[in-house]
Amino acid sequence: MQKIEFQIKPGKPYPHGSKAYEDGVNFSIFSRHAEEVELLLYQNEDSPEPFQIIPLEIDKHRTFFSWHVFVKHLRPGTWYTWRLNGPSDTQRTGLRFDKQKQLLDPWAKAVSDKIWNREVACKPGDNGHCSMRSVVIDEEYDWQGDTPLAIRSEKAIIYELHVKGFTRHPSSQVSHPGAFAGLIEKIPYLKELGITHVELLPVMAFDEQDAPDHTRQLGLSNYWGYSTHSFFSPHPSYCVTPEQGTHQQEFRDLVKALHKAGIGVIMDVVFNHTSEAGPDGPVINFKGMDGNSFYLTDKFDKSIFHDYTGCGNTVNSNHPLVSRFIIGCLEYWVREMHVDGFRFDLASALSRGEDGSVLQDPPIIWGIELSEQLAKTKLIAEAWDAAGLYQVGNFPGYRWAEWNGIYRDTIRRFVRGDRGLVKDVATRICGSSDLYEYQHRLPISGINFVTCHDGFTLNDLFSYNEKHNEANGENSRDGCNNNLSSNCGVEGPSNDLVIQAFRRQQVKNTFAILLISQGVPMLLAGDEFLNTQNGNNNCYCQDNELSWLDWGLLEKNADMFNFVKGMIQLRKRHPALMRRHFLKGQTETDRDINDITWHDADPDHSPQWDSHDAQFLAFSMAAQDNKESDIYIAFNMSAHKIKIKPPVIENKNWRLSVDTSLQSGQELIPPKQQKPLAKKHYSMNPHSVLILENIDSNLENKK
Repeated sequence: MQKIEFQIKPGKPYPHGSKAYEDGVNFSIFSRHAEEVELLLYQNEDSPEPFQIIPLEIDKHRTFFSWHVFVKHLRPGTWYTWRLNGPSDTQRTGLRFDKQKQLLDPWAKAVSDKIWNREVACKPGDNGHCSMRSVVIDEEYDWQGDTPLAIRSEKAIIYELHVKGFTRHPSSQVSHPGAFAGLIEKIPYLKELGITHVELLPVMAFDEQDAPDHTRQLGLSNYWGYSTHSFFSPHPSYCVTPEQGTHQQEFRDLVKALHKAGIGVIMDVVFNHTSEAGPDGPVINFKGMDGNSFYLTDKFDKSIFHDYTGCGNTVNSNHPLVSRFIIGCLEYWVREMHVDGFRFDLASALSRGEDGSVLQDPPIIWGIELSEQLAKTKLIAEAWDAAGLYQVGNFPGYRWAEWNGIYRDTIRRFVRGDRGLVKDVATRICGSSDLYEYQHRLPISGINFVTCHDGFTLNDLFSYNEKHNEANGENSRDGCNNNLSSNCGVEGPSNDLVIQAFRRQQVKNTFAILLISQGVPMLLAGDEFLNTQNGNNNCYCQDNELSWLDWGLLEKNADMFNFVKGMIQLRKRHPALMRRHFLKGQTETDRDINDITWHDADPDHSPQWDSHDAQFLAFSMAAQDNKESDIYIAFNMSAHKIKIKPPVIENKNWRLSVDTSLQSGQELIPPKQQKPLAKKHYSMNPHSVLILENIDSNLENKK
């Protein structure tokens, strides 16, 4: 095509990235050590040649460490890359400039990977014919009054999902499967279920080709998305028209629709590493700009990348420039995209200094906590990294919540039948005060979960003793070995009706415990209708029906969905289950009833706290106001029946609310259908959870 020559001006250093104005576009990129910089403009995302190459002059287009240019009359929809040249001495300085390599703009709001070839980017030399590209976008958008939601954390119920996998299966019956738009179509389902927040697996643009060689040879890819390269851009594959640069608009449409339904948006973000991997990995953006600043490298040999993430590199997050990049990125997603919170993957890596040591007060973590723009944003840490740093209960920063892996492991063991755990179980369901109270933190500091994307689904947790990851091509060497699971008698699917019923009961037990626990519960998408991954506990590379949710299971297992929905409703009608502060075992109202009282099967006896065989635990909780009932909860994880006697509360009659051992459809009773117990005793079946409420009949009649 004929070359188009747009006139240029020096431009401005801020904002970084590309910014469209009425009379043209300003471009700016940061590089401390670059000596030559070129901007390449393309007609389309896959154009073979740029229509204009603009060399920048150091005297006109550089301000401190920012290189910038204003292109007159250029319009949104123009695609572009950068080329930077400078010193290359990987061992001494860590710099690896390559004047032929075309780079992505790290601040790009929309990118394309249509012609991307990771293998070529791993080698020196020109990759313009197969590089990723950024596009200038029009950032105008009508939010129609939308703002981030302000749902209090103690009232939150988080639902973790994969944007593509949630609707990609043909059974989802949406118009845009696998896209942000497809998820919008499923909002009525989310609203009916009753969750308050979706936690989206990575939606920042990531490299789907970032997978081991043997995995790619099987036709597999990076599915989960923990391989970010463009932190300001939504992932192009989740967009309906990415070739038009509609990434920002399509994600905003999703956020606005979820907010309209009263559902908040939490993004799973990956600032611990990038898709550029180690020294042999591709040059995409940061490596070709100033990799010695952006990554942790060896003190004596800068060509060696410190890897605390298991992904080849570790972001040097406490470097001032990198810290500013990360905080600016988070503020962008809140300010411009109205996101309600973030879950930080391998967040403990953010607490490491430039030599890899653990900092007591990491600047990046405190910078995020103290940002005024992030003041009302939920911050959730996966408080460990791949190099053994485990900070659950000790993560730096006061208002950060943490994925409570200790809760997960304790509840898994208890439900499968491990003995002698009642003291630990009591601590976990009361908000893990041993982890948080001494720091003056709160029960909401713990995100309680039993399953998540990484590991077995809840169905598989009670169907497999061992992981079955053969489809990943690594002979099942990948994935966690310590699953704390139980196959209930048979490995994998079973036609035995007794085993099937027991597995369903164990799933209901788990949901019941999770949803009555103090703290913030998190559910894995699909668990509510028994989604399975056939025993694969590491589906990071399975962009296929193994990982996609099969919505046909919703109809097949409607009883499970109704149970989970009912348990969420039960939680919401009991403020005593959603406390902001820790339980004290003391009276809090004018009634002579403690906020919590622990029981054995006989209410006059304390639980067997120190017994190595104990598998039973019960407690009663006082209502916090006259709109709520008191509640009695008992767990019997033993293999035999136990006759229990609920405590006597004056002028109140206990009513059966939940018994997970009863037949489907009868195990959860709505308040208006509840009837007083006929006897003072109740025979509690093995491996079951019992919940009683004492709703005042006069109050019920007024509703």
